[in-house]
Amino acid sequence: MIDAPALRVIRAIDTEGSFTAAAASLGFTQPAISQMVRRLEQRLGTVIVERRGRTVHLTEAGQVLARHAATVLNALDSAEEEVAAIAGLRAGRVRLMAFPSASATLVPRALALVKARYPEVTISFTEAEPPESLTALRSGDCDLAVAFAYDGVDVGRGEEDLDGFVATVLLEDEVRLAVNRNHRLAQRESATLADLADDPWIAGCPRCRGHLVSLCTQAGFAPGVAYETEDYVAVLGLVAEGLGVALIPDLILRTVHHPEVVALPIRPGSRRSIIAVTTADLGRVPAVEATMLALEEAARVIPQTPTCAALSSR
Repeated sequence: MIDAPALRVIRAIDTEGSFTAAAASLGFTQPAISQMVRRLEQRLGTVIVERRGRTVHLTEAGQVLARHAATVLNALDSAEEEVAAIAGLRAGRVRLMAFPSASATLVPRALALVKARYPEVTISFTEAEPPESLTALRSGDCDLAVAFAYDGVDVGRGEEDLDGFVATVLLEDEVRLAVNRNHRLAQRESATLADLADDPWIAGCPRCRGHLVSLCTQAGFAPGVAYETEDYVAVLGLVAEGLGVALIPDLILRTVHHPEVVALPIRPGSRRSIIAVTTADLGRVPAVEATMLALEEAARVIPQTPTCAALSSR
């Protein structure tokens, strides 16, 4: 009912004392000021300006508007300034979530790129697996999620789909077989999962091992999971002690390895897609867009996975 231009006119009339002076201070014509006052009086149903010759005075209603105008207009000016800063990447906030192996590889590089280019942009980071991060994104508690999807397994593991989201593939991540350096298959160039049907397996929780179960089922057996952990450092430690075998993605092996562990390609090959997920609206927010671009750039410079010989001292 009362808009910002009308409040600016009332404040100018109160300060300048005439329509002509108020018009000059605002860059309007005098008839335009008179028309805006008449429209405001019609909307409010009361007189707000009393004309006395060449001068004008605010009525009681006009004085109420003038008194509140300073607070309202100052708040609007501050809001416009903050939005302009966000739009110009002089400010802004991004809430980022990523799964653990991405938080050790992709995320640090992307955060460093954003910080170097836009020092006033703040990125908060929380580690979370894809179901949790996608749920947070859908509920408005996250702006950008780095997730993954294995071949044949959806990104939300059946708990969250990508409807309403915008997904960008950052990289394709090969999955390898991790065995102890003294394992019977350690000297091979590659292995099939059927070769390990009788081995004890190290895997994640039942909800998280769908990829392993699927691959083993295709190979004709059900994996016997002897040890359960989501921590890939722990996985490598268990494998190093000869307690079982495991599937480990390249993204892990690029940053963490163990001298007692050999990583073999599997036949047929398997991979997972590393994906950055947001919404169409959030994707247009400059700070979110800048973070997405930084993640893409970080993905392009991730080093190649070391060879098996480099992963182990065979």
